[in-house]
Amino acid sequence: MPKEFRTIRVGIDGAVATVTLDRPQTLNAFDAQMRSEVKATWLALQENDDVSAVILTGAGERAFCSGIDRDAAMAEAGTQLDDYDDPGNDLGPKSCGLWKPVIAAVNGICCGGALYFIAECDIIIAAEHATFFDPHVTYGMAAVYEPIKMTQRMPLGEVLRMTLLGNHEQITAETAQRIDLVSEIVPIGELAATANRIAQAIASQPPQAVQASLRAIWAANDLGHLEALKKAPEILAAGTNPEDLVTGQALFESGNRPDPHFR
Repeated sequence: MPKEFRTIRVGIDGAVATVTLDRPQTLNAFDAQMRSEVKATWLALQENDDVSAVILTGAGERAFCSGIDRDAAMAEAGTQLDDYDDPGNDLGPKSCGLWKPVIAAVNGICCGGALYFIAECDIIIAAEHATFFDPHVTYGMAAVYEPIKMTQRMPLGEVLRMTLLGNHEQITAETAQRIDLVSEIVPIGELAATANRIAQAIASQPPQAVQASLRAIWAANDLGHLEALKKAPEILAAGTNPEDLVTGQALFESGNRPDPHFR
């Protein structure tokens, strides 16, 4: 992983990495530079065996990410979309082969191309003032890749409403939780600590078992019930470490249980 980035910050605390989108002057919109740095980060974290869980958030309190930097994109490509290069292939952790749990801590506006990020995160928590929307159609661009991905995270009717209303409506954190997009809402001052608590708890468990479980759930989501069951034996074998089983059995027999968080 490069030692220095211009558009993101990466910190590692034990087995947890925190990736912060850091272009607050653009509400953390991504440009070509951020796209390149995010992809490099996902690839590096996949190879880093010391990291077992990842937090993704944005700098400041106004925005998680406001999508693509339109000014930069138009300057680079103009209005020709014949050779459109989908940025989601670089922004989404799963698209870049990162099969470690990613917790999105949404600290404000999350719109447009930001959906590439959260569509491939595993747990999404939000600050109380966070909002979600997709302004593509309002500004004359078809919303295609983002809503396709979001149909895996939101009910179809909600994806349709968000997409077709464009910039005329925003989904609040409360509504996002009601439709199962967000699993927890906290005050902005508690967002980082909550994300870290979740990530550290995940990272405290055997990573091979965690990552295989993650793959199984995504396989069911991507392939459907019957096709996922066909892959289940392969995933189970890859995720079973005999040493972890022995350690886990000893822990179970000891009667020592984690002190659970209730929500």
